[in-house]
Amino acid sequence: MTNKQNDYITSAKRVIDIEARAISNLAQRLDESFVDACEMLYACSGKVVVSGMGKSGHIGNKIAATLASTGTPAFFMHPGEANHGDLGMLSKNDVLLAISNSGETGELVNLLPVVKRLGVKVIAMTNIVSSTLGQYADVVLNISVEQEACSLGLAPTTSTTATLVMGDALSVALLDKKGFTSDDFALSHPGGSLGRKLLLKVSDIMLTGSDIPLIEPTATVAQALLEISQKGLGMTGIVDESGKLTGVFTDGDLRRILDARVDLHEATVSDVMTLGGKTTTADQLAVEALNVMESFKISALMVLDDNDHPVGAFNMHMLLKAGVL
Repeated sequence: MTNKQNDYITSAKRVIDIEARAISNLAQRLDESFVDACEMLYACSGKVVVSGMGKSGHIGNKIAATLASTGTPAFFMHPGEANHGDLGMLSKNDVLLAISNSGETGELVNLLPVVKRLGVKVIAMTNIVSSTLGQYADVVLNISVEQEACSLGLAPTTSTTATLVMGDALSVALLDKKGFTSDDFALSHPGGSLGRKLLLKVSDIMLTGSDIPLIEPTATVAQALLEISQKGLGMTGIVDESGKLTGVFTDGDLRRILDARVDLHEATVSDVMTLGGKTTTADQLAVEALNVMESFKISALMVLDDNDHPVGAFNMHMLLKAGVL
């Protein structure tokens, strides 16, 4: 490694060490103020309105998004725009989460008298508890840091990290208090991969009707192979006269009988099938079905109704295509 490369890594490690110490110190300072902030946000019957300028604003935007996605309705209000009309976003049932490292940010401080007249509760996140913002606030969260990670001590680095971590701490504490579940999370993320994993059911992806690979027990192995090839799932189900599933025949079963030199045109599939086989139901989450497949190292599943009649089938490729994998 060259000296130049070593310089990069040394600088990076210094930043990480400084910020890690700041977060550790932040945890040590958690006290009744944090509890009061959580209780205030939990009791809020309106919205949590997050506001901050510059880098604090960028972090505030993310905090608002995290709150909203974890069950606490929230949005970001730019303090500069609020001074020119956007303050109308606030109502008396809201809580203002105001972020300012110095606690003296002009655009934010200018809002406070009006916010107080509206009767809006204020939670401050600031480096200086005795600042103007700290004095106006109902609750103050101390996010002070010993030093910025910037070698010049100027660029907001450690301070923004501490602010973000405090925002995450609030969000998750509220999530736990509210009993927010994975189903709730999925409903607020329907378009993403997490939403697909948490909402998508087997019924949404399975093949149905004539596309389900099915044969009778008296069919030959050769006929079973033809069904597997035509339906493209790497397996076929075997059903009795009443239409109930009695077993499955898969690519793996084929490899085993080839090793045993079984005559494919003479042997019936009932002689070589896997009895029963692993199955699932249409209302099971696709990700749960995936867990079954991975646990038993199988690549396809039959889907049964309450009477053990096949109503669908799918394989690992279909899960991949649906974004579950």
